Amino acid sequence: MSTWANLGLQDSASPLMEQLIFFHDHALLILVMITVLVGYLMFMLFFNTYVNRFLLHGQLIEMIWTILPAIILLFIAMPSLRLLYLLDEINEPSITLKSIGHQWYWSYEYSDFNNVEFDSYMIPTNELSNDGFRLLDVDNRIVLPMNSQIRILVTAADVIHSWTVPALGVKVDGTPGRLNQTNFFINRPGLFYGQCSEICGANHSFMPIVIESVPVNYFIKWISNSVNS
Repeated sequence: MSTWANLGLQDSASPLMEQLIFFHDHALLILVMITVLVGYLMFMLFFNTYVNRFLLHGQLIEMIWTILPAIILLFIAMPSLRLLYLLDEINEPSITLKSIGHQWYWSYEYSDFNNVEFDSYMIPTNELSNDGFRLLDVDNRIVLPMNSQIRILVTAADVIHSWTVPALGVKVDGTPGRLNQTNFFINRPGLFYGQCSEICGANHSFMPIVIESVPVNYFIKWISNSVNS
């Protein structure tokens, strides 16, 4: 999760987030190169003492500064399109999780396991434990197995919400009457925090999401206890 003075992206917990970070660094490098080049040219113009009275046009330089930006845009567009298709791909999921956005909490359904379902509310500050995170911890976490392909279906019961977990590179809008889906693959155990990133009302930022990634055998025990209880 984000910490104080963290200006960069969160450490990735999925292959898709790794690719997003790579693309961010790739695009940022191109932007830095363009900024340095244009800044250098503008700086040198202040000290230019050459004058050409007969210069009426420069077709060569105009061709260069028209074609070169187009080529640079291709270097940005091609990895971006590849990443868009990767984010939209569903690869034979092992588990399907359904998330329903309410004001101001989330409901979850494990429809593959006899409809295990629960609500997930933010823990109020006065009930928070000493090791909890204010405005981020919930009473019922999502428990998911690591190293498994997971599909999530997102919808909403009232207004538009957005199920967002930065460490996994997942951001899906939950729209009433519509079912959106995406997939992710958690490659390490841990707790991963997110929030509703849609302006869905006065308390929209207080709809936290907590995913607990565990090994598969721990997940099987947890889901067995949930089904039996």
